[in-house]
Amino acid sequence: MKHLEATPPLPIARGEGPWLIDYEGRRYLDAISSWWVNLFGHCHPRINAALRDQLDRLEHVILAGCTHAPVVELSERLARLTGLGHAFYGSDGASATEIALKMSFHFWRNSGQPQKTGFISVQHGYHGETLGALSVTDVALFKDTYAPLLRHTHQVQSPDWRLAEPGESAEAYALRAAADLERYLEQHADTTAALIVEPLVQGAAGMAMHHPAYLQKARALCDRFGIHLIADEIAVGFGRTGTLFACEQAGIRPDLLCLSKGITGGYLPLSAVLCSEAIYAAFYDDHTARGFLHSHSYTGNALACRAALAVLDLFEGGKVIAANRDKAAHLTAMLAEVADHPRVTHFRHLGMIWAFDVKDAKPGFSRTWHERALAEGVFMRPIGNSVYFMPPYVIGEAEKHLIVRVSRKLLAMPD
Repeated sequence: MKHLEATPPLPIARGEGPWLIDYEGRRYLDAISSWWVNLFGHCHPRINAALRDQLDRLEHVILAGCTHAPVVELSERLARLTGLGHAFYGSDGASATEIALKMSFHFWRNSGQPQKTGFISVQHGYHGETLGALSVTDVALFKDTYAPLLRHTHQVQSPDWRLAEPGESAEAYALRAAADLERYLEQHADTTAALIVEPLVQGAAGMAMHHPAYLQKARALCDRFGIHLIADEIAVGFGRTGTLFACEQAGIRPDLLCLSKGITGGYLPLSAVLCSEAIYAAFYDDHTARGFLHSHSYTGNALACRAALAVLDLFEGGKVIAANRDKAAHLTAMLAEVADHPRVTHFRHLGMIWAFDVKDAKPGFSRTWHERALAEGVFMRPIGNSVYFMPPYVIGEAEKHLIVRVSRKLLAMPD
């Protein structure tokens, strides 16, 4: 709270494409997509038009006993895209995590295995800050204060390739990390409900990236030991990793898939948990107590669903993934001088995410970098000593050059 005195919030008057504009007309490149939610820039005309149209039709209706066109269409389209045929809607990423954890727990209870109550997550992972989500999160800054309120869970070795031994490939290290998961399941599968993992990129760990082999091995282990695989694609879904969903790069399908952030293009709060037919069937019963009882007043909000449909329209009609590959390749090449800078280590890139670590970062580095970047017209928020870019997909040549120029300038400045 005290930090706000030294660094007051940036007062934003409006947005325009990849830019944020303050009340005095100063422009800031939104290099982190407003915490990873904005896909197609601020005030996108097609999303704006869809919401204006929906406002004249229906803003919201209770989804208990009612339904409406946007939520039906969105559910059907997400089912086609993911291969998971049932959707449950919440309001944000943490809500999605809570839903997935409860759904897995309740599945095993309904299936006659009530002892399967344990959850596994990955070291340094982040899944939200409500109590259930925080229980499977492994970021001390967020978790330690509330430890007495949280449920015990087990964390397995992270597949983050930065942790590999010298000469060890990212794939070899991913398989070594998966072996730690295997050892745990050999002892505890009978009491374990699910493994939750951020596919390919652990965001709050500083954009920690791992090889798809980890997901392939995790899927095989979950099948072998009879536990659910929950894919938390809240941050990495909708094209961030170079495919619509990160799991595609491993050729696997989770039992439960958590989506949020970019699902509405950064317009409105919405999350969804997609589940398999087998999980849905466990709740199909005449007894209410065997149903999945989880309530959100704004579940399946019509405006939010309509924004999500507009986002999917943009993906389907604009060849976005292919265009992003070209943009990503170009920006990565432009960042070569940054990657080779003597202060930089572990330069990494996947899809529309770039990150690097600063070797000699001193305490307060992230705040200093943030303030200096703002002075240069770029909005960035490093995580510890990890600087990252996750810009909206609409960035052009000028914005790419700005990212490179500002990164080089800040690296040349002493802390």
